[in-house]
Amino acid sequence: MSTELSNTNASEIGQALLAARRKAGSPSMGMVLTLVVVTDERDHYDALKVAHAVSREHPSRILGVIRRSPRGAANVDAEIRIGEGGGSGESVLLRLSGEVANHAESVVLPLLLPDSPVVAWWPTKPPDDPAADPLGALAQRRITDTVTNPRSKIPALVTQCRNYTPGNTDLSWTRLTPWRALLAAALDQYPARIRGGRVTAERANPSADLLAAWLSDRLHVPIERASSKGPGITDVALFTGGGEIEITRPDGRLASFSVPNTNDRPVALKRRDTAELLAEELRRLDPDDIYEATVQAVCRLSDADGNAKPPKGETNKPAKQSEERGSGSVSKPVKKPAAAKATSRRALS
Repeated sequence: MSTELSNTNASEIGQALLAARRKAGSPSMGMVLTLVVVTDERDHYDALKVAHAVSREHPSRILGVIRRSPRGAANVDAEIRIGEGGGSGESVLLRLSGEVANHAESVVLPLLLPDSPVVAWWPTKPPDDPAADPLGALAQRRITDTVTNPRSKIPALVTQCRNYTPGNTDLSWTRLTPWRALLAAALDQYPARIRGGRVTAERANPSADLLAAWLSDRLHVPIERASSKGPGITDVALFTGGGEIEITRPDGRLASFSVPNTNDRPVALKRRDTAELLAEELRRLDPDDIYEATVQAVCRLSDADGNAKPPKGETNKPAKQSEERGSGSVSKPVKKPAAAKATSRRALS
């Protein structure tokens, strides 16, 4: 059922939620978190559609926040949905205009589920520092996606990495889960010394830069970043004395998995949609230590390429060298310890 409120406030919205729940015959609902979706008028339909799909796995109260013009009289319009079209939980779409658009947290805070985690998700352009954003400050986890940033994607990634705070994550990192699992499995099957590597992807692909930084940080070897026509990441290779460990995915769906001295094997490695990525992130609400180490590696590699490090919160122009790393430059390792005889899954964990 759907209820619309015009020129309302948080108190009236809370009362309408309770009344709608009772009218639907569900006075109590087993919701596990509050998902705050910060979007705009153009993209809110697709963003809430994804959130509703994810709520079938993670029952939640979904608060969609659309900030309109801050000019004029303060006004809050709300659309409340229970059940039908609202996923397995409750959905409130808030349209804020006037002065209240600059203080969205004052409307959202009273609507958060008590004693439950809060996750903030920016499906389109995120703030440069999500943890410092008033809505981001309400959340334990803050999810961005630099692929959707209208600015150049690689400088946007570096900005997010420089402003990292525990609890931040990016769907560009989540897209790497199958690649990381395959590479770790490959090193279990062929535990040779890794001498270097190569990540090939579309020129402006934040996931590829994160993957190169992760491999460089965990294996302490140089990782070349090469370009292809895509889609997404098309090839990852690790160089050993006995040959290359290689995963090749030219079509975005099926990959060829190659380990020295064995036959090539086909592996399902399809590109996942946003709902799958978001659902994966909501399964783990504690800070991701491996992602934290990776973003620190991105910053170090960016500095090694000659970037000037801006203070946290400032939006200095990201250095052009970072964007050009996608054209075949080499990611230099920060530290190269004495060579080990073999590399195993533990190195990538």
